[in-house]
Amino acid sequence: MSALITREMLSAYLDDALAEADIAQIEQELRGSQPLRQQLAALMQERDRGEHSVGAIWRRQRLSCPAREQLGSYLLGVLDDDVQDYVQFHLQTIGCAYCMANLADMQTQQQDADGQVKKRRKRYYQSSAGLLQSPDKKKKS
Repeated sequence: MSALITREMLSAYLDDALAEADIAQIEQELRGSQPLRQQLAALMQERDRGEHSVGAIWRRQRLSCPAREQLGSYLLGVLDDDVQDYVQFHLQTIGCAYCMANLADMQTQQQDADGQVKKRRKRYYQSSAGLLQSPDKKKKS
């Protein structure tokens, strides 16, 4: 195994809790090192057997992650200040990849919905434009 890559780094790699540069470094080392791949496989087997520490359960169940509804409220900016600060800390400082992916998904859905609303309004307007008359035209009829 490379002296640069520790067991803790491999564990963080499995948790997707590393910076992109560190992930790239570990993946490069994994390609060229059979002992490192074996250590990663052993670590995965240990996890499969079930590590039952409080920390492991906390990470597996994502107990510190805000709910998707809270992320949506964060996106809309309607959370209480304390909760808004926590979600912002969780996303920006902790950099939780799981929550950032959820937030990106909701932002995409919001953008898609905005586009659909505009199309629907345009279609309604176009379908009813001939039925609408100005007050002057109504008086002449």
